[in-house]
Amino acid sequence: MKLSLSISLISFSFCFFLLIASVSSEERASTPPRGWNSYDSFSWIISEEEFLQNAEILSQKLLAQGYEYAVVDYLWYRRKVPDAGADSLGFDMIDQWGRMMPDPDRWPSSSGGNGFTEVANKVHSMGLKFGIHVMRGISTQAVNDNSPILDTTTGRAYEESGRVWQAQDIALKEQTCAWMPNGFMSVNTDLGAGKAFLRSLYQQYASWGIDFIKNDCVFGADLNINEITYISEILKELDRPILYSLSPGTTATPDMAKAVSGLSNMYRITGDDWDTWADVAAHFDVARDFAAAKMIGSGGLLGTSWPDLDMLPLGWLTDPGSNEGPHRACRLTIQEQRTQVTLWSIVKSPLMFGGDLRNIDNTTFGLITNPTLLEINSYSSNNAEYPYLYGAYPNNRKLGRSRMNPTSREESEVEVLGLTSCKDPKASGWLVKELDQDLERICWKGNMEGRHGEPFCLSKRNSLVESDQETLHRSQYQGTLQLLASENAEFCLDASPGRKVTSSEFTRGSFSRCSWNANQMWEFHSNGTLTSSYSGQCAMRKIVKADDTASGARAWIATGRSGEIFLAYFNTNAIEMLIATHVSELGKALPGRNITSCTGKEIWTDTSYERPVTDTIATVVDSHDCALFVFNCN
Repeated sequence: MKLSLSISLISFSFCFFLLIASVSSEERASTPPRGWNSYDSFSWIISEEEFLQNAEILSQKLLAQGYEYAVVDYLWYRRKVPDAGADSLGFDMIDQWGRMMPDPDRWPSSSGGNGFTEVANKVHSMGLKFGIHVMRGISTQAVNDNSPILDTTTGRAYEESGRVWQAQDIALKEQTCAWMPNGFMSVNTDLGAGKAFLRSLYQQYASWGIDFIKNDCVFGADLNINEITYISEILKELDRPILYSLSPGTTATPDMAKAVSGLSNMYRITGDDWDTWADVAAHFDVARDFAAAKMIGSGGLLGTSWPDLDMLPLGWLTDPGSNEGPHRACRLTIQEQRTQVTLWSIVKSPLMFGGDLRNIDNTTFGLITNPTLLEINSYSSNNAEYPYLYGAYPNNRKLGRSRMNPTSREESEVEVLGLTSCKDPKASGWLVKELDQDLERICWKGNMEGRHGEPFCLSKRNSLVESDQETLHRSQYQGTLQLLASENAEFCLDASPGRKVTSSEFTRGSFSRCSWNANQMWEFHSNGTLTSSYSGQCAMRKIVKADDTASGARAWIATGRSGEIFLAYFNTNAIEMLIATHVSELGKALPGRNITSCTGKEIWTDTSYERPVTDTIATVVDSHDCALFVFNCN
């Protein structure tokens, strides 16, 4: 189906636009872009009314937090009629030059060849910027119709070598979009006519007032470097600054990204992300790899370029590939949502919210506007996965410290606690280390510096206010101690979760939530032994094979613009675990920093660390949850 369009009207509109458009001298995408995209909540069926309703809420509630782009996703040109779907053929609105035009039934202001001009004007009046999704090359429908190609320099059909060029002359029919084979195919940019077609597309988008273009099926497994390169050249020539985003990014690699980062402002490095834990978890490795390749905030199209982890599918959503609008709530737990937003922020991914803003709830709003996350997302630096972790599991699971992704036999061994007979000379390895008059730790004195350069220490648990029950238990266990993995973690060393065990059965130390049980009571003796009140045996440190110690624990680190340190722990396991690191190892991940103590807070639990932490930063993290620390360190 074709929509008649007046050439003279286009020429006038475009020239008028060039006269009034302001030339921006600001760097494009100097921080990761933020906004709202219609796909996760409306699939392809969104209407003008629904879009503008969401844009209005975006302006009122989220613009102040930097969410400035309102983006309509794919198939805005497809008629919403029976049999029309994501890969149907013959239902698209195109003009006489084979270019996509908005469906006037869903976008009534586009009638008469107006395109998105009126929608863009309304979005701009709200203080927002307007974006659209486009596919690679040219539509199959335009090729089947063999549409002529517009020469924007003459306003007539493109002529070269004494002939008029048409869609079938430039189409690369063997290069269709893999996930929409009936929809679009690449154009031959070696031909003047192929370049003329792309130029006519993007000049038209600029004349409509577009500020953001998401170009799909050109990157990752669908890489078309020739098309990306030429489109980037067109966008540089326009007087209107347009951010250029590449999608979808399946099988994208850092080397591939290096070829396109200078040609774009953001590019997808994953497939579609939906509201399942498997989708969230799949982003950890790819984010690590792109950070290690120094791609975060590298040079981009007239500014900066950002690896993109995809939209945030939170709030009120639809289903992948659906012909329905928003009809269900996000399936991620609150812990999983918190993990996703925290990871996206510290990785410095663009933040494009996907839920229906007309139904946004307070919890979701609080997550995507959390001031600490937004500060990290915009202004942090030195962002990288943090490898120096150790973890502990409840219910007598394993405790130990290991480097993530060990590369040597030595690094695949970890330090753990075990029980042995108190007559064993190797058990006499503990001493009390005083930090000040109020704080003491129990440290292993044998090889005090440990395998990774720090002492292995446990903190004494102190209760500032005793309950009657605690007073009773203290009387019963006179002279005993409860020992924490660190001063601020309510996870106590546990000799046994339920019964006495032999030293061979208790092969590794256990931590569990602190309670007044005999198996958490320990006696320190002057001969350097630490005795379990429950089993009568003594604790000692051992070196064992890492096995799966700290498996499922991930962490990221970054520095703030005022020198603060952001540290995020992530638990990808199906059970809770204690995750910890030593303060002295923070500096290993941050160039030029030698760190001995930190103060600050954990964001999600609002836990303050007012007393300087000098040994271990440890906290219990629920399944699929995260912790986010903000520290000032010396």
